[in-house]
Amino acid sequence: MDLADMVKTIARDAKHSAGQLRSVKSTEKDAAIELMAAHILSRTDDIIAENQKDVAFAKEKGMSAAMIDRLTLNQERIMSMAAGLHEVAKLPDPVGEVLGMWRRPNGLLVGRIRIPLGVIGFIYESRPNVTVDAASLCLKSGNAVLLRGGSEAIHSNLILTNILSQAMMEADLPEKAIQLIPSTEHEAVRILLSMDEYVDMIIPRGGEELIGFVSEHSRIPVLKHFKGVCHVYVDEFADIEMAQEICFNAKVQRPGVCNAMETMLVHKKVAPSFLPGMVEAFTKAGVEIRACEKSLTIVPGLNMADEMDWPAEFLDLILAVKIVEDMDEALNHIEQYGSHHTEAIVTNDNHRSQEFLDKVDASVVLVNASTRFNDGFELGLGAEIGISTSKVHAYGPMGLKELTSSKFIVFGSGQVRT
Repeated sequence: MDLADMVKTIARDAKHSAGQLRSVKSTEKDAAIELMAAHILSRTDDIIAENQKDVAFAKEKGMSAAMIDRLTLNQERIMSMAAGLHEVAKLPDPVGEVLGMWRRPNGLLVGRIRIPLGVIGFIYESRPNVTVDAASLCLKSGNAVLLRGGSEAIHSNLILTNILSQAMMEADLPEKAIQLIPSTEHEAVRILLSMDEYVDMIIPRGGEELIGFVSEHSRIPVLKHFKGVCHVYVDEFADIEMAQEICFNAKVQRPGVCNAMETMLVHKKVAPSFLPGMVEAFTKAGVEIRACEKSLTIVPGLNMADEMDWPAEFLDLILAVKIVEDMDEALNHIEQYGSHHTEAIVTNDNHRSQEFLDKVDASVVLVNASTRFNDGFELGLGAEIGISTSKVHAYGPMGLKELTSSKFIVFGSGQVRT
């Protein structure tokens, strides 16, 4: 079987499985998800062994430390995957939820209910834990999923998908509702993107190059975000100690993810008291600072930022720093260089925080909290399949409800249209 035939067969099987999932009860889906969690924990050693093959290959290719961190699975992360599955199993099933009912003058009773999207093609890079998140969310929301991970994580994704499929089979659910396209060839993505007969939505999750390619070539609707250029604005009314803790967490806790801070904006009135200690903490943590000219007058010796740094998604221990005259300049900077992903303000002034919330256009806007909280699990959605920065259908972390649509249902008593 050639590549095109293989992808078509996988997609056709997924379409058939999606039809079967429409009538599966919530208790059956939850039981399967709990079984997945148990199997993943019982196969921890096997998963780590396969993951180490991917990590070794990534090091051979010279991938950055941050990217290798995203790829790596250890016991703690595997336990976290299982915990995420337990959380998804506990969440209310959105399928069948009645969104409203109303009576028309002619006696028709009209309503709307949530339904699955159908078959979701999920194209992603590096982080193999996403395989489990995507599969559980799609199952819970009644969707079949076609997974196509990056070549750098092929061993990890294969074993995880096999474990998930085994759990589906043991739970007497259609095992082909969760499938991995096993080819690492780039052409497999292009073929999948042409399968609009079988696939209802494409969700890409990865770098700007991947998402650009998917958006350009897909014949299927795409839910996407191109990149996460996230800012923290330290206002003149900020608590300095709080601001330092938030900014440090936003940059250092996990720099290779899309909700990490990439640019720190600092009000000129607090810059002299805030920047020296903040820069010292960042430097000790190995962060390279690329600073504006005004920042260099306060903390000499830093690298000078250039125009290319402001729109950059570094995904590494690199941070752009800019002193702003006032909040308006901070807002203008975010408007110009932000990516509608995550933006945060640190301030003790309620009017400033409300203005920031009102004026900033991002999928998540935070007051006095780290950008790292733009995450489905942290926001109470359970696991997430991705973060959408487009406003059509979904905006922000995509949990269960974002993986559904709705249909109209109508009850009559013999009415005909005149």
